[in-house]
Amino acid sequence: MAELPVPGDNRRVAGMFGRVAGRYDLLNHLLSAGLDIAWRRAMVRALLAPGLPPGPILDLAAGTLDVSIAIARRSDRPILAADVCEPMLRAGLGKLDTALGRRIHPTVADGRVLPLPDASVAGATIAFGIRNIRPRPEALAELARVIRPGGRLAILEFGTGKRRMWGGLYNFYLRNILPRIGKLISGDDEAYRYLAATISEFPEESVLAEEMRQAGFASVDYRAMAGGIVFLHAGVKA
Repeated sequence: MAELPVPGDNRRVAGMFGRVAGRYDLLNHLLSAGLDIAWRRAMVRALLAPGLPPGPILDLAAGTLDVSIAIARRSDRPILAADVCEPMLRAGLGKLDTALGRRIHPTVADGRVLPLPDASVAGATIAFGIRNIRPRPEALAELARVIRPGGRLAILEFGTGKRRMWGGLYNFYLRNILPRIGKLISGDDEAYRYLAATISEFPEESVLAEEMRQAGFASVDYRAMAGGIVFLHAGVKA
């Protein structure tokens, strides 16, 4: 596995998720009632829509490689799976058979300083990770740098927790239930308290779309899933 230095301000995030890596997939499925699988598939379909130029794919914030594997099952392109958290990537290695292992290349790297030349990938995905890369405009600018003109960026992310949803039940779940389930299953609630906090602080979907445009993406659109709990954004490198 390739590895690059991780800047200090991302080490805390990497450390938190490294501690829960062994239970990460189980908690994702449990906390989303299994909907996370369909959300990721929708993102992959958006990325691989007709018109994508030739070349490899970047899966940023690749975690335990679920998105990389979903891409590999729908396309024969090579995939760079980048994440700041090495234990998460290592937890995903057991999912790779020989064929997938030849095409998916896990790399420890920071999303603001990607180990890629300019215009070197046909497209990129980032699932539930853009919240964790700060400042966000730096990450979006770096993605715009490495994606080829006409290439596509697909972002899957939670909607803002600032919006009152389901009569406030969802907001109560974020603040009170999610961290407790995270602690019960993983034995460590810090990562899930952090998750709830970053969802609560995240801007509205229109703001993220505008940030993508400012970074150099055109034809940016988004759609809500699960009533606005999650949004799928997509844009084309201008």
